[in-house]
Amino acid sequence: MNFNPRQLPTYESLFPVLTNQTTSVVIEDLPIAYTAVASDILNEKEVWMNSGRLFDAIRASISLPLFFTPFRYKDVDLIDGGVLNPVPIAPTFSDATDLTVAVNLGGKVDNKEEVITDKTPTTDGKTPLTKKITEFIDSFKDSTVSHISKDWGAYDIANQAFDAMQGTIARLKLSAYPADYSIEIARNACGTLEFDRASEMIELGYKRAQERLGQAF
Repeated sequence: MNFNPRQLPTYESLFPVLTNQTTSVVIEDLPIAYTAVASDILNEKEVWMNSGRLFDAIRASISLPLFFTPFRYKDVDLIDGGVLNPVPIAPTFSDATDLTVAVNLGGKVDNKEEVITDKTPTTDGKTPLTKKITEFIDSFKDSTVSHISKDWGAYDIANQAFDAMQGTIARLKLSAYPADYSIEIARNACGTLEFDRASEMIELGYKRAQERLGQAF
């Protein structure tokens, strides 16, 4: 089966509220300096977006491969910045700040009970959005991947591969451009598409920040 990228869901269709709230906002008017990092996959380079519409910057920087369509910006197709740089430190070098705090979402797998790897709001153990996208990807899965594991779908394989790639790149980036303080979140703390767990992840972020920064201040 030929893959048609037009079948992918768009950011606008999945996040109408955020779309409406950011369309008219300009980055230069924000009270805190902001830079989004996207990937120009054709030319294999990062694109730093620190001016213009906030919507464009967010839309381009979260265009996850296989999940959202690329975003056309200044005649260039952009995708998720994490493909090339999951922990972008370099964009902060020109900021007049006293210290830099990096948050690495590709931390080591945590097997403790407090890290929930899968919420089960539906009877089959998947969130509605995860289920919908998994079914879409599985619809064009062929027999070449079916032998890997009867329990792994195409989405699971793509997600694990993306996590492994991001974790490796993150370690290299942090080694080359170390932040003053680094906060690590276990990569299995939340699934890529579990947007319904935002409040839970925010709470986990506060906890990890308090643990790390509380030792320094």
